[in-house]
Amino acid sequence: MTEPFPQARMQRVYGVCHYWIRVSFDMFFRGEVAGLEHLPRQGAFLIAANHASHLDPPMIGSQVPRQMSFFARKTLWSGPMSSWWLDAVGTIPVDRDGGQDVGALKRVLRALAAGRIMILFPEGTRSPDGALQPPKPGIGFIVCKTQVPVVPVRIFGSFEAFGKGMKLPRFGTPLTVVFGRPIAPAVYDDPSAGKERYQVASARIMAEIARLQPPAETVI
Repeated sequence: MTEPFPQARMQRVYGVCHYWIRVSFDMFFRGEVAGLEHLPRQGAFLIAANHASHLDPPMIGSQVPRQMSFFARKTLWSGPMSSWWLDAVGTIPVDRDGGQDVGALKRVLRALAAGRIMILFPEGTRSPDGALQPPKPGIGFIVCKTQVPVVPVRIFGSFEAFGKGMKLPRFGTPLTVVFGRPIAPAVYDDPSAGKERYQVASARIMAEIARLQPPAETVI
């Protein structure tokens, strides 16, 4: 049974934002949510999702009944209010323009080691046309180092609702979020792959995302 107010177990600012984003999802993007029963109830795990819109992180995160951590570009810490809010909800800054951000990777590894939940996007950036893009090795590196379960997630409709090039969201566009079964380390990790180990892990995770489909429509 779905917990009515999971926000009560979250940090205050995160819990308030979680509640209102969840309400916004139900009001303005009336899609479906499937597979929540696959989410581990405790311990660290990583959510890996496709990425086609700025809506993806909050809309996926609002369905997860535990507090999560997110990545965001360092440039978003540009003012006192935005900096305060990003810090308050536990966002990890990453320098996308300075090569590999070792500091950000260390913070991710520490968060997972502490039993927290992370959401990452194997494609690395938003899809330019809504189609699934080839994965980058970054997520493979993180999961192979931490050996945490990976929950594949696919969000449908976010490109149509607020894809690249759109100045405002198209409210009323249905967004559907599908959570898959957790992928165990023994499934995604192949140490014998050598230099390709992290890319192989990313590709296996992306393949599981691609397999997810929207729930079948109920015919009355």
